[in-house]
Amino acid sequence: MLDTATSRSFRILEQTGCFSTKEIHSLLQAREQEGGSFLHRCLEVSQLAEEVFLPKLATAMGLPFFSLTRETPGVDVLTLLPAKVVYHYKVLPLQVEAGVLRVATRDPFRSGLVEALQLASGHRIRLGLAPLAEIDKAIKRLYGVGGETIEQLLEESGTQDVDDLLDADPNELDEEASVVKFVNQIIWEAHQEGATDIHMEPMERDLRIRYRIDGVLVSVPLPARLKRFQAAIISRLKVMSNMDIAEKRLPQDGRIGLRVRGEEIDIRVSTMPTVYGESVSLRLLMRQSTLLGMEKLGLSPVDTRKLEKLITRPHGILMVTGPTGSGKSTSLYTYLNTINSVDKRILTCEDPIEYEIPGINQIQMKPEIGLSFAVGLRHILRQDPDVIMIGEIRDRETSEIAVQAALTGHLVFSTLHTNDAASGFTRLLDMGVEPFLVASSIEALIAQRLVRTLCPDCKADTEYAADYLKEIQFPVEKLSETSLYKAAGCEACRNTGYRGRTGIYEILPVTEEIRQHIIGRDPASRIKHTAIRQGMTTLRDDGWDKVIRGITSVEEVLRVTEEEEPAEA
Repeated sequence: MLDTATSRSFRILEQTGCFSTKEIHSLLQAREQEGGSFLHRCLEVSQLAEEVFLPKLATAMGLPFFSLTRETPGVDVLTLLPAKVVYHYKVLPLQVEAGVLRVATRDPFRSGLVEALQLASGHRIRLGLAPLAEIDKAIKRLYGVGGETIEQLLEESGTQDVDDLLDADPNELDEEASVVKFVNQIIWEAHQEGATDIHMEPMERDLRIRYRIDGVLVSVPLPARLKRFQAAIISRLKVMSNMDIAEKRLPQDGRIGLRVRGEEIDIRVSTMPTVYGESVSLRLLMRQSTLLGMEKLGLSPVDTRKLEKLITRPHGILMVTGPTGSGKSTSLYTYLNTINSVDKRILTCEDPIEYEIPGINQIQMKPEIGLSFAVGLRHILRQDPDVIMIGEIRDRETSEIAVQAALTGHLVFSTLHTNDAASGFTRLLDMGVEPFLVASSIEALIAQRLVRTLCPDCKADTEYAADYLKEIQFPVEKLSETSLYKAAGCEACRNTGYRGRTGIYEILPVTEEIRQHIIGRDPASRIKHTAIRQGMTTLRDDGWDKVIRGITSVEEVLRVTEEEEPAEA
C-alpha cells in the first residue's frame, strides 16, 4: 500500500504519459532508497529532452509552464528573493499577487525548496516550471553576471568604505574571496560566450563591462552598485597580471595564464588611465584551440586551389593583410598546419603565440630583453629553416630580413596592416624596401575580413529595392531565383541574427605585369585594377558571393568592406 505522498507522485508520473507502470514503481523505489535528483532520474528513464518533458509534468501537476524569454519581472519582484538564493536554487521570481509569489523552477521535486523560498521571501510560494537553460539566461539578464557575488560583497563590507577593503595585501586574498570570485566569473562567462576580448570601462556612475563576440561589442548585464567595487576589481586583475597596483597614472601591460577545464587560456591585459579610473582590456587567446582546416576558412573553391599552390611554393613571401581582428593569425596558422610535415623545418617569431602547433618551433618575442622580430628573424636564419612565419612586419629592418630570407630560398609567411591586398606593396615601399626587392620576393598578397554568418535557426527571406542594389553594386544578374536573407534574431543567437563568422578574401598573385607596376612605384589603385582585369576577386565581390549563397547578409558585407572605385579605362 503506497503512502499519500508516494501515491500522489505515482499519479503525477502516470498522467505525464511518459512512463510504464513498471518504470514508475522503479523510479519511486530508487527515490526512497538512493535519494538524488528525482527529476534527473525521470529525464533519464523517459529519454526526453527537458523542454519536452517539463510541459507534460506541469500539466500533470497542475502547474503553469513558463517561457522565460517573454517574462520581464519588475525590480520590486526581483528583490523579494536574494541573488544568492536565486543562483543557489536556480529559480526566478516572476510576479506577486495577494501575497503569493510565483517562482519558476526546473525541479518541483526538490526537497525543502518551497520552505526555503518562503523563508527567504516572507511570501507564500506558488511554483511554475521552466527549462534550466532559460532560467540561467534569465538570471544572468535580470540579476547580472556575478549578482550573488556582489550581493555577498555588499553584505561583507556593510557600511565600510570600499577603499578599506584594499588596505590588505591583495596577494593574501583567499581564493574564495568575493572579488576573486567575481573576476573569475566574468572571465569564465566570456570564455563560455566565445568572446575574444573583455573591456572594463569606468563611467561616472557605473562600471561598464563589454565582451567582443563575433567581432561586435556586446554589453554584459551586471548587478547594481558594481561601481562601488571598481577599485577592488581592477586591483585584482592587476595582481593576476603582475602589474604594479600602486601605479594608476600610467598605462601598463601584463599577462594572465589560466587553466579552465583542461584548456589553457592566455590573457593579455592592458590598463589605461581615464577620467573616472583605469580602463582594463583583456584579450583572450586559446593557446590549445583546435585549428581550422582550409575547408573551414570560407574560401571559394577557386581561391582554395590558388592558396594550395601558393603555400607549397619552395620560396617567396606570402603576406596576409587586414585590420586587427580580421582573422590573419588564424589563417596563417591554418596554412602552416596544412604544410606541416616531417620533411619541413618550420620556425615562427610571434608576439604572442596564439596557437601551439606540434612539430613547429615557435619563438615568443620579448622586446623588453632585446628579442625583437628583427633580432629573432636574423637568428632563425641560422637554424636551417624551410618555412618561416613572422607574426607581423612592423619596420624596415624586419621587412628587409624577410625579403632576404625569401630570396635565399625560404618560404616566408607574415602579416601587414593594410586595407586591401594592393596596398601591401605600397606599405612595404613606404617602409624603405627597394621596389625590385619587393617585386622579386613577394609571391602573393591576401587581404581578408571576417563577416558574421546568419543564424540558421532564424534567418529570414528579404527583398531590397532595385535602385539600392544598383547603388551598392550588387551583382543582381547572379541572383536568378535565389532569395536574399536578413538577420532576424532568436534565443540561439542572443537575438543578434548571427552565429559564428567566416572569412571573405582578396587574393592577389604577383604576375609579370604586377611586378612592372611595383618597380615603377605605381599607386595601389592601378595595381588593383590590373589584378581585377587578370581575374582577382575583390573583398566585396567575395562577400556578395556569400550573400547569394545565404551565408551572410548584405548589411554585414557593407559593414566590413569599402566601396569599390570605378575601374580605370
